[in-house]
This record gives sequence, C-alpha cells and structure tokens, in this order.
Amino acid sequence: MAMHIPSKGPSAQINMTPLIDVLLVLLILFMVITPLKPVGLEARVLQDSKEPASPADHRALVVTVRDDGGAAINNEWFDAAEWPGRLRTALARRSDRTVFFTATAGMEFQWVAKAIDEARTAGARNVGLMPAVR
Repeated sequence: MAMHIPSKGPSAQINMTPLIDVLLVLLILFMVITPLKPVGLEARVLQDSKEPASPADHRALVVTVRDDGGAAINNEWFDAAEWPGRLRTALARRSDRTVFFTATAGMEFQWVAKAIDEARTAGARNVGLMPAVR
C-alpha cells in the first residue's frame, strides 16, 4: 500500500474542475452557433455518368445567361425584360420543371444567381448548373 505523506510546502496540482466547465461552455456555444440547416442556393450538379444537356437538346430547358441581363432559352435570345415571361410559358407546358443554367466564360456569378432567382419566380422547381460556354 502506498502512503501519502503530506508535505509542508504549497502543492502544485492543477484543479481540473474549472477547465472542464470552460470546455463544456465552449462546446455548448459552438453547438448553438452552428446552423442546423445549410443556407444557400439549392442546385443540382450534373453527374459524370450522364450526358450533359446541350442548348440544342429541346427536351431540357437550357438558359444561357448574358452579363447584360438577357438570356437565351434553348439558343433563342431574349432581352432582360422578356426572357422570364418566355421561361414561364415554357415551364407551364412541361411536367418536368428542371432548368439548366450556363453562362459565357469569364462572367460574374451574380448574373447567373439573378437568373436563377428569376427562374424560381417563373416556376422552376429544380436548377442544374452547366459548364460555361466559350
């Protein structure tokens, strides 16, 4: 049996209780701060096994976005005020409300994001992103 003989000087032991309390408080803070549901743009990404939809394929709605606000729906160009209405009528005739978006190379994503918002307003349920057009 080991016997502990008390020493006459101060003890240099760390009290672990306050450290554990601090760690638990930090854990709770990080759990509360972390969002439960991711917030952002819901989009479908084309899989490698499938052929990507092309603008010439009229089975899929492909919107090519320009940086002036205009867009092409399956290679038919419209100005910024006209294309959301045309997309709305095209979506009304379809049971599948998936729209694929592409843009010209080097264009800022803000124009594509605005176009996706317009398509959601027009009635698109699913959004797919395609590589940029050269």
